[in-house]
Amino acid sequence: MPDRVFLEIIYQDDYLVAINKPHDLLVHRTKIAAEADVFALQLLRNQIDKHVYPIHRLDRKTGGVLLFGLNEEIHRTMQKQFAARNVSKKYLAIVRGFTDDEQVIDYPVRKDNGVLQDAVTRFRTVDKVELDIPFGKHATSRYSLLDVFPETGRKHQIRKHLAHINHPIIADRPHGCNKQNKLFKDRFDLMTMLLHAGELAFSHPVSNKKIRIKARLHLEFQRITNELGFAYTS
Repeated sequence: MPDRVFLEIIYQDDYLVAINKPHDLLVHRTKIAAEADVFALQLLRNQIDKHVYPIHRLDRKTGGVLLFGLNEEIHRTMQKQFAARNVSKKYLAIVRGFTDDEQVIDYPVRKDNGVLQDAVTRFRTVDKVELDIPFGKHATSRYSLLDVFPETGRKHQIRKHLAHINHPIIADRPHGCNKQNKLFKDRFDLMTMLLHAGELAFSHPVSNKKIRIKARLHLEFQRITNELGFAYTS
């Protein structure tokens, strides 16, 4: 990703700033992706000429709402809100197969060090499509568009939970279906994982007013949504 990326700022006041993070952009430097040299933290700091403190995380492959504090006190206060589960999050995902209308996934996920953590994710199905694309032993291909609400904030939680119920996110490399990912790459030229952090709602750390921040779909996600024929308006 070029270092001239101009980030879309979707909320800003004297204490907080939020961006619509592009897919494939790291939040900050990490040993896991040592080859990367462009990060959301660095780009935003340079763009607004202020120090910024990331309050939460998004996976590199996930786009959408990413919130920063503009000082350390606000950063700590907002992190406590996240830790107390007083922040509501809504994601959009495209997955393999036809999902239930609604479901709660209560299934522990494992940290990198092997420790299991409790994790709960709710989703509701927004739309389903069946395409005349043969896949394996099936004459057609089925996909669902989901609103996803993680109630805990574990690493790769949504990705792991949807894979656990056999409805993996399209283009999720570690947790998804390699054959489906290849189909989307070959047929739709898709390189972006179809997971988007669409909304974040919380109490403002100073005014205590309810804040709801929304991020529009990035063009690649919107293109696939349209090509598959989902009924959805961002």
